[in-house]
Amino acid sequence: MDLVIFDCDGVLVDSELLSNGLLAEMMTELGHPMTAEDAIRTFAGRSLTDVLAIAANVLGRKVPVELGQAYGRRLAERLRRDLKPVAGAKAAVAAMSYPRCVASSSSFERIELSLDVTGLAPLFDGHLFSATQVAHGKPAPDLHLLAARVMGAVPGRCVVVDDSPLGVTAAVAAGMTAVGFTGAGHVPPDLGWQLAQAGAWRVVSRMSELPAVVAALDDDTRTPRR
Repeated sequence: MDLVIFDCDGVLVDSELLSNGLLAEMMTELGHPMTAEDAIRTFAGRSLTDVLAIAANVLGRKVPVELGQAYGRRLAERLRRDLKPVAGAKAAVAAMSYPRCVASSSSFERIELSLDVTGLAPLFDGHLFSATQVAHGKPAPDLHLLAARVMGAVPGRCVVVDDSPLGVTAAVAAGMTAVGFTGAGHVPPDLGWQLAQAGAWRVVSRMSELPAVVAALDDDTRTPRR
């Protein structure tokens, strides 16, 4: 196995309810009432650029710049105060000896903040990739291919761990093996089915399962299956 690529939100850190709760508040303030669950269905797994474009389409107008900036500040405050790592994430990542990195739809600032406040940053030694670096975010393969290229990995020898169908679709499009994750706090009942439908090779519900799944994949074929 050349590389294990981790999504951040909803895989390493339990952030989706926090961030999408605030997004729902923003949309409601702009005249389109939403719950956190509605926001997760609409926005989860997407880059900020795509979130703003979808929000503008839903609202029929652009999100005011000052409101978007206020949302960003409130989110950072909430993450510093309330963000927790996904249960078992630190032990699971540390248990895998393969090269690893993070590839997230979030900005670098948010990725770094999330990993710092949860104590996970040292596990990745600065190997972080953001959708802000590529022309097209998930479900396009651009971000995963960038991570593989920079890390010197062959795409067919990479595994992507993601909690969103968009991320799984991106991994498959990149020629990588996707492992779906359903162990964070925001997970709807049918997420495992959605991840499988998107092309996940395996779906795990606990981080403690992940090292064995990745090791079995490596030992079984030495070439990840899609």
